[in-house]
Amino acid sequence: MSASTDPAVPAMPQEFLDLAERVNNWGRWGADDEIGTLNLITDEVVRAAAATVRTGRRVPLALPLRQDGVQTGMIPGRVNPLHTMVQINQPLVGPDSVATSDDVVTMGLQAATHWDALPHASHSGRIYNGRPADTITAHEGARFSSIATAAYVVSRGVLLDVARAKGLDRLPADHAVTPEDLDGAEEFGGVTVGAGDIVLVRTGQLQAYLAGDKHGYAFPSPGLSVRTPEWFHARDVAAVANDTLTFEIFPPEIENLWLPVHALHLVEMGMPQGQNWNLEKLSTACGEERRYSFLLSATPEPFTGATGSPVAPVAIF
Repeated sequence: MSASTDPAVPAMPQEFLDLAERVNNWGRWGADDEIGTLNLITDEVVRAAAATVRTGRRVPLALPLRQDGVQTGMIPGRVNPLHTMVQINQPLVGPDSVATSDDVVTMGLQAATHWDALPHASHSGRIYNGRPADTITAHEGARFSSIATAAYVVSRGVLLDVARAKGLDRLPADHAVTPEDLDGAEEFGGVTVGAGDIVLVRTGQLQAYLAGDKHGYAFPSPGLSVRTPEWFHARDVAAVANDTLTFEIFPPEIENLWLPVHALHLVEMGMPQGQNWNLEKLSTACGEERRYSFLLSATPEPFTGATGSPVAPVAIF
């Protein structure tokens, strides 16, 4: 039973409940499943993805981890990376011996380019596969479906360049990306999204941050509409990432319903989602290569109990 239909939990807007019912994947891969749609990345899918590599051209998709990063303080505790040297040229056994330098970093795990793990969002007291939200605790973190369960995220990547498909460098700040937009980006790229694919949706919004306007990047922002989870569900997409801070349209399109796409993806579908991915060079590369699919390596750091993790994705042509 979906959290959205449990009579014991508070009611959500009917529009959300209807969507949740249509995309729910609870039990699809068994009652004990913790990785959701990553199950769709099968050995066959990975072999096919590897076969797309032709030139070996590599395009990095991560933002640099730095203290003046994308976070503005809007989300409490999600701090930009603070890098500190704790040892500088420290001799191991004497003045003429080998010396080493060490560092530490303090940061929010979702501060920069990252994946959201499935328990990053809950609604109606539940996380993915019907587990109680209170299985996330202060000492243990997420007991189920933490980011460490996403042990390998490698598949065919598909860039849906929604902005370029519309003849724009960047979508307007109030643009909610629709299924029709995704169809148009498929046609523009001459690509068809299939089972096990990792879809990257480019809005062009990251251009604001790259130009030095982190507040303009954060708010207001284009992003995915609540209508798009059904599109991804119908195609058995394994994961979705984009080039915005909030992933979905912000402010929200349904009044007083914040982060509904997070809830539909992470809670109902069990589908990881990523934010703050730099898709600008990838957009250029896809245009030059004249293809919008590639091998994508995007495995998160395996923090035990964490609800998200930094990632340094690479697209390989």
